[in-house]
Amino acid sequence: MQICDMNSIFLFSVISYLGAGGWSPLNSDQHQWLQIDLRDRMEISGVATQGIHGSPDWVTNYLLMFSDTGSGWKQYHQEDGISTIPGNSNADNIVHYKLLHTIRTRFLRFVPIDWNSEGRIGMRVEVYGCAYKSDVADFDGRSSLLYRFNQKSMSTVKDVISLKFKSLHSDGVLVHGEGQRGDYITLELNQGTLALHINLGLASSHTLVTIGSLLDDQHWHSVLIERFNKQVNFTIDKYTQHFRIKGDCDSLDVDYELSFGGIPLPGKPGTFLRKNFHGCIENLYYNGVNIIDLAKRRKPQIYTGNVTFSCTDPQITPVTFTSSTSSYLLLPIESQADGFSIRFQVRTWNRDGFLFYTQLYQESEHLLLFFSHGKLKLTYQKSLFEKTEMTTGSNLNDGLWHTVSLSTQGLQVTLQLNNDVPSTMVTKTQLISFAYYFGVLVSVWCPSNIKDLKCKNPTLAFQGCMRLIFIVNQPVNLILVQQGLIGNFSDLQIDLCAIQDRCQPNFCEHGGQCSQSWNTFYCECSGTGYTGVTCHNSVYEPSCEAYSHSETTSGHFLIDSDGSGPLGPTLVYCDMTEDKVWTVLNHNNTEMTWVQGSSLEYPYSMQFSYSLTQEQLQALVARAEHCEQEIIYRCWRSRLLNARDGTPFSWWIGRTGERQTYWSGSLPGVLQCACGLDENCIDMNYFCNCDLISILFKHFRILLIYGFDFSGNFWNAASFNKDTTYLHFSTFQAELSAHISFYFKTTVGSGVFLENLGVKDFIRIELISSQEVMFSFDVGNGPVNLSVKSPVPFNDKQWHFVNVERNVKQASLQVDKLPIVFQDASGEGHIRLQLNSQLFVGGTASRKKGFLGCIRSLTLNGVTLDLEEQAKLTSGVQPGCPGHCSSYGSLCHNGGKCTEKYNGYTCDCSNSAYMGPFCTKEVSVIFEAGSSMTYTFQESFLSSQNESEQFSAIFTEKNKPRNNITFSFLTTHTPAMLFFATMDLQEYMAIILSKSGYLQIWYRLKKQKETGVLSAGSINLANGQLHRIKIKVKGKHLYVQVNNADNPLVFLSIILSDRPSLDSQVMTAGARGFIGCLSSVQINQITPLKEVLYQSGSTRVLVSGRLRQSSCGSASLDDLKTISTVHSVSGNIPMQESIHSITFSTFCYITALFQNGLNSFFSSEFYTQHPIMTT
Repeated sequence: MQICDMNSIFLFSVISYLGAGGWSPLNSDQHQWLQIDLRDRMEISGVATQGIHGSPDWVTNYLLMFSDTGSGWKQYHQEDGISTIPGNSNADNIVHYKLLHTIRTRFLRFVPIDWNSEGRIGMRVEVYGCAYKSDVADFDGRSSLLYRFNQKSMSTVKDVISLKFKSLHSDGVLVHGEGQRGDYITLELNQGTLALHINLGLASSHTLVTIGSLLDDQHWHSVLIERFNKQVNFTIDKYTQHFRIKGDCDSLDVDYELSFGGIPLPGKPGTFLRKNFHGCIENLYYNGVNIIDLAKRRKPQIYTGNVTFSCTDPQITPVTFTSSTSSYLLLPIESQADGFSIRFQVRTWNRDGFLFYTQLYQESEHLLLFFSHGKLKLTYQKSLFEKTEMTTGSNLNDGLWHTVSLSTQGLQVTLQLNNDVPSTMVTKTQLISFAYYFGVLVSVWCPSNIKDLKCKNPTLAFQGCMRLIFIVNQPVNLILVQQGLIGNFSDLQIDLCAIQDRCQPNFCEHGGQCSQSWNTFYCECSGTGYTGVTCHNSVYEPSCEAYSHSETTSGHFLIDSDGSGPLGPTLVYCDMTEDKVWTVLNHNNTEMTWVQGSSLEYPYSMQFSYSLTQEQLQALVARAEHCEQEIIYRCWRSRLLNARDGTPFSWWIGRTGERQTYWSGSLPGVLQCACGLDENCIDMNYFCNCDLISILFKHFRILLIYGFDFSGNFWNAASFNKDTTYLHFSTFQAELSAHISFYFKTTVGSGVFLENLGVKDFIRIELISSQEVMFSFDVGNGPVNLSVKSPVPFNDKQWHFVNVERNVKQASLQVDKLPIVFQDASGEGHIRLQLNSQLFVGGTASRKKGFLGCIRSLTLNGVTLDLEEQAKLTSGVQPGCPGHCSSYGSLCHNGGKCTEKYNGYTCDCSNSAYMGPFCTKEVSVIFEAGSSMTYTFQESFLSSQNESEQFSAIFTEKNKPRNNITFSFLTTHTPAMLFFATMDLQEYMAIILSKSGYLQIWYRLKKQKETGVLSAGSINLANGQLHRIKIKVKGKHLYVQVNNADNPLVFLSIILSDRPSLDSQVMTAGARGFIGCLSSVQINQITPLKEVLYQSGSTRVLVSGRLRQSSCGSASLDDLKTISTVHSVSGNIPMQESIHSITFSTFCYITALFQNGLNSFFSSEFYTQHPIMTT
């Protein structure tokens, strides 16, 4: 096989490199080109250029175009779709350019784009390549080739089909074969794409795969199909799709023959009603057999049906409108008294664009034809304010060729799209035209003198391709237009359709739907779980640990374990415990399963399936710091191990696929249960209790390596102590998409976070000043810099978050919650970030200043780097980073205290009335009638010598005690006792709801016979809603805050009264007690509800009746209605007597003694209403 490269045969030269002269056109503009005829089709591997010897004339950039016929050109594109090729920087140096993919052609064009500004266009060129031979067949849309097998049926498990084709037609069958039992294979063009149908015998195994687009461009396209069993590689040009055929069969059974170019007998069972192929096929091979060569030599196994063996190329001249503002084509015509007609074909990706305009005989009349929202619209403009319109078609911006016909006859205008039924409109006068504009709307439509009337063009200029333009049934010779002999034009590419499919390949990730316009593409990410211009960024957190730091509580969440990687999100249960965050996955068998009759010959097998793929499960395990899975095995006369010959009766298989025989507490290969190792089995003649037949029932806990605690990745950190040290990792693979995120904290003002270099490309993130972070990269088009400036310094020893992304459409940089900075990618240029060095973290290979400080949770395209492990191997870098509470301490709420850990922090809620990871989970109980809870302080808290003095001190300036009481409640019952405190039987303090639901604070002092009352507002708080009460005592000032009122009530004095009715109100409230929900009670550092609910056996707690743990925040009025009604109290019982008789079983009763002031009136007991029934 001949290899065609730059060392191959020299094909052509325009003036020797050593001689003078060359090609230099008279006019130096972008309408010039140098065309070369190689006399036959050749395989081109490279070109070389020079300027004109001894002159200032050279070309700096040029286009390379090729054609088989000298018309209908195609533009050569480099990788990434770049069309321009770099030329020369002086007149005499030789610049070679090796084509990435060889091209097979006869004609070449060099089209100068830029040249030396101080000279003219000047070129000397050479072309390199090889001779190219091929076998070609021409199909006319009715012909085909039949390849007959030597036997009746051909059954294959491996097939290779290769061919090249070109066509102007968008539909047609290229290959077809079928069998009697339903097998078939069909390769066809369908609307300009290539479709492969395969079925291996069963109706349910039909598989359809499509690839490519715009294949009806009359240029050669290479096809390769490789099948082995059910695995298929399907290639068109340089794009390959791998897929697996549905069904269980592996062989393809085809009867009698394969057909190429069409299906000769339509209607045969299993066949498709499809058009035959119209175009040329070359080098057609089926499993190594040259089909066209056999046909040319008229071999008997080939039937030739009206096929010729040379390629006929129709002479069609397309034109490309390149600009959305200035492209146009002007064609003058002779006046037609009886009307006019035009017809053309058009293809585009744009939904809007002006197609055709003509001014009619009357100066104020115009006829406009344009695309609007993907539909074809015709407007007859009689005057500025009078018009008639009609619309036809839809989705015409699909990239396919559409035929448009417009004609006038008398007063009738007819518009037809493709082969649809024509649409008509009637005008008042006969329409006569003199000139046609294609592609842009001339200024006469919106003259400058009527701008005040808000005149505007109906749409943008047309961007796309046209061909086969007919005026009054006569074809327009666009080559004459190009030569300036007829008409006029601007910003056109004549004899070329330069449309590109920007969705091939599809840069939308994770199943995003690609759509496009002429210049760019768009990704629709709805329903994918990802976001961003290419659907790259996951909308879900990578772990339950990450969710926990957004202050969420336990529940079901979608997590994306590899972030922007290929794996999709997974639904898990996040268990936010006090010390760890667990990720829980459920499987398909959580119920007890009874097994009977199992034997070695017929063992019982149980499969555990999870609601995620094996790849997702492996990713979760890989990211987890600790994993476990618990299976309970209960035995009844069912042995686990066989002590006689060592063959176990049971085993399990984990993710490695290997059989394991050890159980919880044992080791692999030991063949003993935990009791055997600990020597505490019931009968030491057996190494497992299950092996002892006399044991009727026993259970074992089996621990497998699956389960999830992800805190390690979130807190994985390294501390950089010298600006000359760094960590290094393997090259960052991010050609088309790079997503990097990390946290940092520092005390210095500059330093490089990370850097990765290529030959010319690079990517870098750095702190360039104390208030600016910069993201820089170069993909071959020149450096791009994005920076975020902060109004406050970044070197404040606090954690800061950096998130950068770069893809083929744009780049972005975000720091903390500052505004995101975006930079769009250039429309023309390199798109691949090609790196080859190691990735440096905390330092740089380019000798820039390294980083001093901490970097944490560094994630690249969904993979979190293990900074700690690498830091252990690197001098000057320490694993981990202390000081998390400086940044995250604010997440510990309600008095919780932040406590440092090696890999993060925890919130200590011991001095808070709340619980949970962030001390935000309310501790609540529901009180029913007859229920109570008493809290008694330790004796050491009492001070018997001056109890009364301390209790009285809350209303004096002496000692100025400071005390706080907070709690929340929800009720609909009044009156109610919310809070009661007593020093002894002579004095007390009570917080009650009056009969009207108002909050009141009652008290009686030992040295005073009068009873005092403070009224905190006149709002009914017994309305079934949750209310938060905060009481603060400082000296003789008492502050009461209800809910989140901005201005708490302040009491500077007290109301005293000797009316007995006041005490009776407290007595009534006490008798009725409290029926409702009480939450988050805290008296200074004392949290009674937490002790009664979570400290069983506490001697300070006495519970009477039934308390139910609940959540006041989620309780409803219906919950309150289920609570029993209160007991009735008759007679006028003095409060002192009710205390002595222990009638506090129906209300909240607190007695305590604190060190001074308000603390003193709390003696020894606290009542709240709810025991210990946790849900």
